[in-house]
Amino acid sequence: MNVLGLHKKLEENSGLLIFGILFVSSIGGLVQVLPSIFEDELITPTAETRPYGALELIGRDIYIREGCSTCHSQQVRPLLAEVKRYGPFSSAGESAYDRPFLWGSKRTGPDLHRIGAKFSDAWQRVHLIDPRSVVPNSIMPAYPWLAANAADPRNNIQTRLRRLRLLGHPYSDDAISNAPDLVANKTELDAIVAYLAVLGEAAGSGEEMAH
Repeated sequence: MNVLGLHKKLEENSGLLIFGILFVSSIGGLVQVLPSIFEDELITPTAETRPYGALELIGRDIYIREGCSTCHSQQVRPLLAEVKRYGPFSSAGESAYDRPFLWGSKRTGPDLHRIGAKFSDAWQRVHLIDPRSVVPNSIMPAYPWLAANAADPRNNIQTRLRRLRLLGHPYSDDAISNAPDLVANKTELDAIVAYLAVLGEAAGSGEEMAH
């Protein structure tokens, strides 16, 4: 059977066509996924990388919930302009404890992978509550409700840590036991500021950060 004959047969048989599409797509997916499974560098934390603390972990969940990752990436590419602006380029091992990864590619706002070394916690608080008070031309929305909401209203931080430990995150029994005390009387604003403060904490900062 020549190529044209096979093509005609696929067009006439929808079941065979669907199977062919799935088969070819599966090969493409395996080619992309399998190398990362067997590449230790992609799943091994760097020497400076640590799992998130209880309050930081809650802050990361809030960051995702509020859609911050739709406007901010968290990967500094190995390009001179990016390294000068944001700091050392990102490595895969730095994201070993990120579930899900928040690398992203869309930058309505600046990349945040090295933001922890740029600004103080006090600056971050003001920026989240009223962005234009510190960056007049900012188009970022304000998040005033974060200061009023409890960080862990359902008291489930221990459950989160236990689940992550099952996935290989090295949380000790003491860390899990003490977690509720670390987030007690904390607000969502405290949590997200704590998360932002540790982004890129083991790396240096760039020359400047545009807002």
